Amino acid sequence: MRLIVGLGNPGKEYEKCRHNAGFILLDKLAEEKGLKWKKASKFESEIAEFQEDVLVKPQTFMNNSGDAVSKLVNFYKLSPDDLIVIHDDVDLSFGSVKKQKGKNAAGHHGVEDIMEKLGTKDFWRVRVGIGKPENVNIPVDKWVLQDFSEEELEKISRLSSEIEL
Repeated sequence: MRLIVGLGNPGKEYEKCRHNAGFILLDKLAEEKGLKWKKASKFESEIAEFQEDVLVKPQTFMNNSGDAVSKLVNFYKLSPDDLIVIHDDVDLSFGSVKKQKGKNAAGHHGVEDIMEKLGTKDFWRVRVGIGKPENVNIPVDKWVLQDFSEEELEKISRLSSEIEL
């Protein structure tokens, strides 16, 4: 069994923002597989099940993602190797994807929180490049909360093929 977690912020106002790349990819994947999201209040998440995998969108805010993830990892008695976290990354060029395991969070507060709550960084991550703002006057914390353009959103959604189910 694998836990595939997309990181993002809950709420309509964040739906298309760069920080929600993980949610966007999981929504596309669920749509492609004909899956329906269910509220799982005890895990502070929305989940969709596919064969042996559980797709998860934590409904905590990004910086508290570890709360939901740790509850699910403990409930299913999973090892860190069974966890895949999909998240945005400003250090990667837009639309690029990098899979890695056991690396530092590189300033991503959602990933930092998961590492802290699990007590390990030894889990899989799918880093989705959102790039940095062209305008150097836009701080990164504001950039990640800006919406993707429709064209960018379409390109990000197509990256769902990078996630194997």
